[in-house]
Amino acid sequence: MDEGSGTTARDDVDAVTRAALTASRVLVGVSARSLAAVEDRVTLPQFRLLVVLSVHGTAKLVALADLLNVNPSTAMRMVDRLIAAGFAGRRMNPDNRRETLLELTDEGRRIVEEATARRRTAIAEIVERMDPAQRAAMVTALTAFTEAAGEPAAPPGDTKSPALGAAHDLYPLGWAETP
Repeated sequence: MDEGSGTTARDDVDAVTRAALTASRVLVGVSARSLAAVEDRVTLPQFRLLVVLSVHGTAKLVALADLLNVNPSTAMRMVDRLIAAGFAGRRMNPDNRRETLLELTDEGRRIVEEATARRRTAIAEIVERMDPAQRAAMVTALTAFTEAAGEPAAPPGDTKSPALGAAHDLYPLGWAETP
């Protein structure tokens, strides 16, 4: 028990956990709305794959499957659907003709950038309603939270062009296993 406060460390963990769960509902809602414009064209798992390709560039199927934490056969089905939709492409590896490389098309990149721009705008609108001191505290707390989870930091965004470099803000979105 903390002297003078009457709370235990467990109470503190529970309070932070409740606050994080509540905030995650907000963020999931923002994320879902950011994908609403493309939900008739890609599923959430397919969008995950597009994001991974946007961050990692050209990749082999096995590497994609590892990054998504799915079986290669599942990744292949997702890739096939994305290729059929025109969002991804495959080509032969010039260094090893037995390997196929997967990459985003311009349309696939556009989908990731537009969804990310919508997400960035929605989050910025929420953050703007916060007191500046709360914003600073939130940066400190969220940075510590993401570091504890082993999540790489998102690069700073260009406030004039929210989509610039925006795909990097998404990956891996908790899609990697926590250490």
